Amino acid sequence: MAIAGNPRKVANDIAQGFHSITPSTLRQYDLSDLNILLFNLNIVLRELRSKPTPPDDMAATRDRNLKITRLNQAISVIQTYRATRGTKG
Repeated sequence: MAIAGNPRKVANDIAQGFHSITPSTLRQYDLSDLNILLFNLNIVLRELRSKPTPPDDMAATRDRNLKITRLNQAISVIQTYRATRGTKG
């Protein structure tokens, strides 16, 4: 099953916490969809890391770090799921 909507939007939703990635949700996607999603997660992660936050704004720093954590966890889950399916490519 293809990714519903724009993969970049799905990656942004994951960063915001509106969508979560688990092995059971990944079963509906094939290898090419997982690669597209992984690619877009890395793009959003790179964009997020490139935007600095003011050192005195603790709420913005916390929000940024939480988004980075969510993206890293989603990338890790996808990579682990691909490895258990025997498709590392």
